[in-house]
Amino acid sequence: MYKFYYNEVLDESPKEAREQERSALDRTISMLQDAEQKGTGSREAVEALFYVRKLWGIFIEDLARGDNGLPPKLRADLVSIGLWVMRETEEIRQGRSKNFTALIDVSRTISEGLK
Repeated sequence: MYKFYYNEVLDESPKEAREQERSALDRTISMLQDAEQKGTGSREAVEALFYVRKLWGIFIEDLARGDNGLPPKLRADLVSIGLWVMRETEEIRQGRSKNFTALIDVSRTISEGLK
């Protein structure tokens, strides 16, 4: 789904690209909410954290490309958020945190920004 680079997708349909990103983030929110209810050691938590890390890895990779069409400041801010998300998922995975709420809030804020 996210194998295209941001500019390539935007060239085809900016609205569709944003909707795909929102859909992926909405799935993230749903998975994280389920994981929060089931607990950090649950299968749901493992799957949610894996999905979040994979999605943000794709986002970060694309944002780091020089030919990404977003303004440099916005790209840098989103990369910073993505790196925080990666660190926070690792903290939860290692059992040092149970802070699913922060990941949910960040995902919801970015999803709403894509509307």
